[in-house]
Amino acid sequence: MPVSVDLEGLEGLSRTERIEFLRRRIRSSPARVADAPAPAAPVTLTATAPAPDPAPARVRPVLPVPEALSALLPEGGLARGTVVSVSGAGSLLLGILASVTGSGRHAAVIGLPRLGLLAASEMGAHLQRVALVPDPGPDPVEVAAVLLDGIDLVVLGLGGMSVPPSRARAVVARARNKGATLIVTDGRWDGAELRLDARIRGYGGLGSGARTGHGRVRAVHLGVEVQGRAVRPRTGRLILTSTGDGVEWGSADSAVSHQDPVLEALPS
Repeated sequence: MPVSVDLEGLEGLSRTERIEFLRRRIRSSPARVADAPAPAAPVTLTATAPAPDPAPARVRPVLPVPEALSALLPEGGLARGTVVSVSGAGSLLLGILASVTGSGRHAAVIGLPRLGLLAASEMGAHLQRVALVPDPGPDPVEVAAVLLDGIDLVVLGLGGMSVPPSRARAVVARARNKGATLIVTDGRWDGAELRLDARIRGYGGLGSGARTGHGRVRAVHLGVEVQGRAVRPRTGRLILTSTGDGVEWGSADSAVSHQDPVLEALPS
């Protein structure tokens, strides 16, 4: 327990003398032996205690993506506080935007003036939850860094520019601190945790045999590749199907892939 020391009588003493005086008072204080706990009796172990359960794996919160895409992602969605690179067919980006805003969260889109908002709406996007900055000026990265404070998902079109690694690390740190997710597209950004690339592989609804090329496109087949720093590359084939009321996402084993002949797309 702490020792109470009376400081009276220290006036006129030097610093060294005061320290020595306090040391003597502390040494002379009686020990509280009566208050000390009695030593515990020895314990004999008759069985091996079970090993403690391993600590549960850390699960990060994620932003939702189309269900067909979630099976390809290591955490089933886009981890908050990370940077993701998306390239290729724009449908993949629109599907992510639709899933995020359709779940009640908010998004911002920077530097993509030709983004297909109608297509995003048909996939289920809530456009009232999307902030658009079509012309961010000479420094779109700075605009994105500001919007990471308070927006769940920020989509940044780089316009072909390459972001220096030091600048990228600063933005990654900000995203991590704010718990937001940044998607970068149309440019070079080193250090992204995940890289998603989508390519059109074929179309459904354009007939077969002698009727090949006739009809209306009712489905678009996407080949999607997922890569990451700590993830083995994964590939899958997703299908966007028109339902009349909108567009639905499915995987290659869905019924439409067996009922509708697919016209393969030319290699890009």
